Amino acid sequence: MKEFPNESKNKWTRIFKKKWFFPAVYLLLAAFLLTGVVWYQNLENKVMEGIDDSSELTDSYTNSQFDEEAESVVQQQEIIKMPVQEDVQTEIVTKFFDYNDDQDEQEKGLNLYNNRYYQSTGVNITSDNGEAFDVVASLSGTVTEVKEDPLLGNVVILSHEDDISTYYASLGEVEVDVGAKVSQGDMLGVSGKNLFSEESGNHVHFEIRKAEVEVNPEQFFNESVLKLVEFEPTEVPDEEPTDATEEEEPAEEPESSEDPIDESTDEPEEDVIEEDDTDEDEEDETEEEDEELKDVSFFTTA
Repeated sequence: MKEFPNESKNKWTRIFKKKWFFPAVYLLLAAFLLTGVVWYQNLENKVMEGIDDSSELTDSYTNSQFDEEAESVVQQQEIIKMPVQEDVQTEIVTKFFDYNDDQDEQEKGLNLYNNRYYQSTGVNITSDNGEAFDVVASLSGTVTEVKEDPLLGNVVILSHEDDISTYYASLGEVEVDVGAKVSQGDMLGVSGKNLFSEESGNHVHFEIRKAEVEVNPEQFFNESVLKLVEFEPTEVPDEEPTDATEEEEPAEEPESSEDPIDESTDEPEEDVIEEDDTDEDEEDETEEEDEELKDVSFFTTA
């Protein structure tokens, strides 16, 4: 069977010669081109809408209250530290006065000023070598007050969440201002001396307060702040300072009742009177001994 290649060529030639062929090709190409343009525009719009949505989500997340809650959780996970850097060797020379402690421990919580003893509402911390050292924030918080006290020296007060505050007194230098946000371990100042706790030398006086009530800092050092949040402080009675040379008042002796006269004895009434005179002499001797107890210190220095 013979093939006729020229016949296929003639067929395409006849198609090309048709008047509708090239306009149909142009329309087909235009349709493809228009479809591509429309598809590209739709794709670009979707991309831009996605960017706008993501930016709105970012803005709403930034301003969301969940950020504050997350920050609160972080602060509640902090461990309460001493207000000194970890590489500084320190000791507590004056303790917190606790009414539940025995007398020996309570004496360690007394401050002697102007010949009077005052109960310590915090702890006095000094370095082992007696030199000045950097005082840092025990917890993250906000500086609410910076003042210079004639007796306590420079004082810095930080406020924290859950009605907790920390006090740093006897500072020689202060490195923060009111309103500053500080993180745990940030420098607040340098330790110094003051008139109220002159015996402590160069030191920092540190207090922790819950609902404006002082608590023993040593109970919470190296503990989670959650322990302090859950702690319910109790108010302590206000007591006047005690003179260091306060006299120890003698105990009042009970009034001695007259010995009943035994009706079975025949002792005269004059003998009974003589015995009463003897009791009065003994009372006079007791009063003389009490006079000798003057000028004895009420508290002994720890």
